[in-house]
Amino acid sequence: MSDVSMLSILSDVNARSVLIGCMLLGATAGVVGSFAFLRKRALLGDALAHSALPGVVIGFLIAGGKNPLALLAGAMVTAWLGAVAVDLISRYSRIKEDTATAISLSVLFAVGIVGLTMVQRHGSAAQAGLDHFLFGHAASLLPSDVSQIAVLALLTMAVLGIFYKEFKATSFDPEFTQSIGIPVTVLNTVMTTLIVLAVVIGLQAVGIVLMAALIITPAAAARLWTDRLSGMIVLAAAIGALAGIAGSGISFGIPRMPTGPWVVLSATGMFFVSLIFAPRRGLLTRMLRYVRVRNQTMQENVLKSFYKIGEQRGDMLSPITPADLQRARFFAPGTFRRGMRRLQRMGWVEQAGAEYRLTDEGLVRAARLVKLHRLWEVYLTDYINLPSDHVHRDAEQIEHVITPELEAELEKLLERPRHDPHGTPIPYEPASVRGATSSGSSSPEC
Repeated sequence: MSDVSMLSILSDVNARSVLIGCMLLGATAGVVGSFAFLRKRALLGDALAHSALPGVVIGFLIAGGKNPLALLAGAMVTAWLGAVAVDLISRYSRIKEDTATAISLSVLFAVGIVGLTMVQRHGSAAQAGLDHFLFGHAASLLPSDVSQIAVLALLTMAVLGIFYKEFKATSFDPEFTQSIGIPVTVLNTVMTTLIVLAVVIGLQAVGIVLMAALIITPAAAARLWTDRLSGMIVLAAAIGALAGIAGSGISFGIPRMPTGPWVVLSATGMFFVSLIFAPRRGLLTRMLRYVRVRNQTMQENVLKSFYKIGEQRGDMLSPITPADLQRARFFAPGTFRRGMRRLQRMGWVEQAGAEYRLTDEGLVRAARLVKLHRLWEVYLTDYINLPSDHVHRDAEQIEHVITPELEAELEKLLERPRHDPHGTPIPYEPASVRGATSSGSSSPEC
């Protein structure tokens, strides 16, 4: 959004009200949604939003018109009753919470639609625009509406701040929290009420249908970036606020473009950016980690093949042809060539004409891999009581992830055995592998 557009929004009273209202809504939804997300109650926001529709209709009928306070009060009452219905159904019947949530969502929303239809047939002009609560109509936000949103947002933030430690405890370990005397049921009721407040705040701007997305999406995006609850709350609030600003800017810049859907789409766009680029949980990071582990495993398997052939020949540093390496362990040709180039760059393998041989450093690394493999085989046979012919595959998988600390523990636990279950020597010192002979190496396994 350009500086000119931002100045235009700030100079227009109505546009400024929409911007501030959506920003407050996004921030509040992000904070409350963080706790709902961690407590695995993502669907509850959807149920509460749909449960609010009958309250909007009832508030309209009681007030005799679109009195904002009456509409919001009615929405709050029926949304809260929907939450109580979910709790009672799941607690006192065999129906699980997700099923109870779906029942409450469907039934109360259907009641609201029937009531909305009956009101629209009444003929009074006052009900015009009442259906905006379904999809939101942020352009109708007035400064008085923004003031109401601000009050509800501050109230929600204040309650979260006061009970932050208790909410944090119940989010991660409700059983322990209950055991130390903290009233978990009361806290759950308070949290449900805060979600109801967040839903009511967003009805006019985003609408009933889209409000659940705004509660959960910023929290889900923030969770991808951090493991700390405090950081998640701050990030979720920031993402929600930015989504509100972006949605308002887009709807202001493009004529006849609804604000609420663009706020949700902006939050969704930020979620997908987080899903791809988050440093620890992002798809790109996971893909790069997978490629790195796959390449490392392949390189280590090549080093083991060098060692196996050298052990059979009795000469660890003699040149070996690619065909001999492929016979010892099959590698895809392209993957093999790339792996050999990387091993040469690392200084672990050097080329001798059409053949390859281990360097001194490569021999040390190959010997360690073989040692880890054979130590794990000994552990599986001695402590897990697996037959010796059943341990090779497990050792093939674990040898690549054994840390130096675990390696030291294995050596201490097993008292540095000299041979693996197949009678093959276990190389402990780099010097010991140079003079290795074919004795004891008749097993085809490492």
